[in-house]
Amino acid sequence: MIKDSVYGGMKPINSRLNTLKKSSFLSRVDAILRRLLDIIAASLGLIILSPTFLWIAFAIKRDSPGPVFYRGQRVGRGGKEFGILKFRTMYDDEKSHNGSKVTAQDDPRITPLGKKLRDNKANELPQLWNVLVGEMSLVGPRPEDPEFVKKWPEEEKKILLSVRPGITSPATIVYRYEESLLTSTNLMQEYLKNILPSKLRLDTLYVQDRNIVNDLDVIFWTAIALLPTMRELAVPEHQLYWGPVSRLTVRYISWLFIDSFISMVAISISGIIWRLSGPLDVGVSYSILIAICISWTFSIVNWIFGLNKVEWSRAPAAEAFTLGIFTSLVTLAVIYLNLINPWFPPLPVSMVVMSGILSFMGFVLIRYRERLITGIASRWLRFRGGVRGVGERVLVVGAGQNSALASWLFGYTDFGRAISVVGMVDDDPRKQGMRIDGHPLLGTTSDIPRLVAERDIGLIFFTIDNINFQQRERILSICQSTPARIVLLPDILEILKKEMKIVPKPDSDFYLSEHNGKMDLFLNELQVLLEKNQVEAARERLAAFRQSIQG
Repeated sequence: MIKDSVYGGMKPINSRLNTLKKSSFLSRVDAILRRLLDIIAASLGLIILSPTFLWIAFAIKRDSPGPVFYRGQRVGRGGKEFGILKFRTMYDDEKSHNGSKVTAQDDPRITPLGKKLRDNKANELPQLWNVLVGEMSLVGPRPEDPEFVKKWPEEEKKILLSVRPGITSPATIVYRYEESLLTSTNLMQEYLKNILPSKLRLDTLYVQDRNIVNDLDVIFWTAIALLPTMRELAVPEHQLYWGPVSRLTVRYISWLFIDSFISMVAISISGIIWRLSGPLDVGVSYSILIAICISWTFSIVNWIFGLNKVEWSRAPAAEAFTLGIFTSLVTLAVIYLNLINPWFPPLPVSMVVMSGILSFMGFVLIRYRERLITGIASRWLRFRGGVRGVGERVLVVGAGQNSALASWLFGYTDFGRAISVVGMVDDDPRKQGMRIDGHPLLGTTSDIPRLVAERDIGLIFFTIDNINFQQRERILSICQSTPARIVLLPDILEILKKEMKIVPKPDSDFYLSEHNGKMDLFLNELQVLLEKNQVEAARERLAAFRQSIQG
């Protein structure tokens, strides 16, 4: 169970209100589809469950005197209050009306039948009427009592009240046995301290990235949680927001439709090209069938070999080779089926091969589209010369292993969208004039002031690690003489070596050379510090070196 220790200390999610989806065509379509789902499901639910409602109403009347339904004040979208509808589960007396708004396990106010209804969540079924009239939705943050809403942090309040509350939500699934967690005599304080912060966090995360597919996931997990044999199932938090429906839609169904469309386009183009050189009379239906065979077979192969799990926006180029192998295998299978089928005239083998090649090109294009577009845009900007790139202009100092890590940060993370790498500098003469990690090497470290002035550099990324102390100080002083800001990239490779515990034998030549090299570097650093009369810094460096030797 997920809990925060103190309600008032719940950390804000970074500008959560600012990350809510802006009004757009897709968000409006999603809202319309969600409302249609609410109306259809609520209408069918009320009709199908009407006999159950009558039976429960009769049972409530027999169980204890009082009304069948309970209507409590809750806060809905935009802060508007409404009356939530439930089957009554408490005795209709003064103690129930004036008691705590939070119920605990074995609460004496709950009737025997009411306990059964609460255990099965059947007391919540009348809320389908709230959904039908537009006060609630099937999925959304659970509506709270106005007294609790007043205690919400302002940021969470704005987010959660921006949508309709729901019958179920991620927090509802996690805390479906909320009453069993509350056994203290001070129910209100325990609820506000231990449960409410976590419920707010879970529902805030849901609202930030909600769509109808996520709603179907929540409905799926709610149905699973209500099954008698699955009630003790602990649903992992990440699956509340990315469950089986989302995975099936994104990883399988969406790619199936996309690949089908690409295959149909490829076959259409191949057919047009083939018709230019001779007659082709196979019919549209057969062409569509071939396209479906290619896309479905390709999707099945993707599923078998896990290609549907590849994050293509960050996939290496080698994955395209894998795509090519599988597309070739699928094309060979289609050729075989095309030749042996007894229902349609066979397509020319060369046309099927052409379709396979065009399909492969389309598969690669759609999967690598972001990187292809970015690469084309970057080369166009370089071709135009003096045109400024988008974002902070960066100069990378050093073209070694650490610069490769910097290039990865620039190319494969959100950080890279805020900068534009102008080029690199390095003192290795063999690298001059080369293009390294996609960036031109513009000169040596002595050229840094000139490049900063000419290229309007705002940020210098210092990545060199395999140099001695004096060289490092010299290059850093050059960088500091410019108006650009400096970022020192940590020696991640050295950290990895230490973490992997790769320690050579003390009597090996490598160990001795490495040990002597570190000793020379330490003595040089110590000499520079003493020359600058930085005695205290020299003592600290000596203590650190002694500790590293002992470690």
